[in-house]
Amino acid sequence: MAKATRKQAMGRGLSALLPSIDETTIKNLAGSIIDLELEAIEINPFQPRSHFNEEALQELANSIKELGVIQPVTVRKLDNDKFQLVAGERRFRASKLVGNKTIPAYIRTANDQEMLEMALVENIQRKDLDPIEVALSYQRMIDEINLTQEQMSERVGKKRSTITNYLRLLKLDPIVQTGMRDNFISMGHGRALINIDNQDDQITIYETILQQKLSVRQTEALVKSFKDGNQNSKTKSLSAKTPSYITESLKNISEYFGHKVDVKVSGKNKGKIVIPFHSEEDFNRIKKLLK
Repeated sequence: MAKATRKQAMGRGLSALLPSIDETTIKNLAGSIIDLELEAIEINPFQPRSHFNEEALQELANSIKELGVIQPVTVRKLDNDKFQLVAGERRFRASKLVGNKTIPAYIRTANDQEMLEMALVENIQRKDLDPIEVALSYQRMIDEINLTQEQMSERVGKKRSTITNYLRLLKLDPIVQTGMRDNFISMGHGRALINIDNQDDQITIYETILQQKLSVRQTEALVKSFKDGNQNSKTKSLSAKTPSYITESLKNISEYFGHKVDVKVSGKNKGKIVIPFHSEEDFNRIKKLLK
């Protein structure tokens, strides 16, 4: 009977069995690849990835339109005749873009913890994740699955030192993390900046990297010089020479312009305010704020 049910499902799609499908049938179908209606599939709430490149998604949609879905998505059964994605959200979204009604799906059983772990591991193995997405995935495995770094190393097939290096990126200032996610700087730049404890100093060096288009090696040298005291630190000069009435206002001014504003004191109650910009668009934005 189970074989007949499976054959029927493979031939007509699982929708032919809904809404009468039961848990016994699902157990029999577990491990099978069937055509499943897209409307019966819900997005995985444990998906660690929140950003999908629209251009890349459209390219995948065009490929699916021509060749179909080559690799099935993975789902698990929920209540109320619904299924939930375990892996394959890009394929799921792209199939919707081209107007497909069904998608090949691999059914497996999994509880919430297994769902989270599978989604995290599947995401970590991807080649197109930015370093912060990988780091956040590792952190979730620590916080929500209670895995040690050694256990994670075994699960994802990465060296423990590699996992540690990713996790350290989360100590960077959020502005620096955003720059890494937007590909303004690389993971190598980020690893160099981790050696600067003060986050204000991190931002100062980060903006220098952008302005001067520093390589990773140049950034490492700048950080070393900064730590050795040979680099004129903006933060140090501010704390040493800048009156308190200026330093107390700098944070508000920096937040207003969206950049860390620098003040150069040249004499008693005299000096300059320097507002950095990184592009023509950025310059025009600041110009409007000044008006």
